[in-house]
Amino acid sequence: MKSIQVLAVALLALGLAACQKPKQVKPEPTAAVTTTDAASTSGIGEGSAAGGTPVKPLTPQQQALADLQQKSLVFFDFDSSEIRSEYVPVVAAHAGYLVKFPSARVRLEGHTDERGSREYNIGLGERRAQAVRRALMLQGVADAQVTTVSYGEERPAVEGTDEAANAQNRRVELVHAP
Repeated sequence: MKSIQVLAVALLALGLAACQKPKQVKPEPTAAVTTTDAASTSGIGEGSAAGGTPVKPLTPQQQALADLQQKSLVFFDFDSSEIRSEYVPVVAAHAGYLVKFPSARVRLEGHTDERGSREYNIGLGERRAQAVRRALMLQGVADAQVTTVSYGEERPAVEGTDEAANAQNRRVELVHAP
């Protein structure tokens, strides 16, 4: 009788073990290897990763877009749609990219802080997006490359009601299409 109980417990344990989800192992990140550092010692050729998988170099357009991602916000003063002088170079950089790559597209997303009515803030966000659009077009960007949308106060970058939070929410985000 005791052996039947031991056998039943063992079968139950095996059944439960079989039902467990397998542990997922995350692959370790691979670092790119250049020809000057490890290629000659490891036998890995130029443009390969540590696992031997070829790494494609970025195209000039991809590199230019990656550089722009660092500066894709234009901030505004309270109740204003005038581009502040410190953000003119940001807009100019995006304009240069769009002129250089005519197939590139950008969406200008206008945002406001929470002060004002919902309707007023939608309009203010639109005026901000249109101000950036006009600045881009004055620098040679084609109309078809630019779309605008206003989120008003609906998508705050920072939660809060103090001036620091409000200042971060008064913005236009330049979002490039992949």
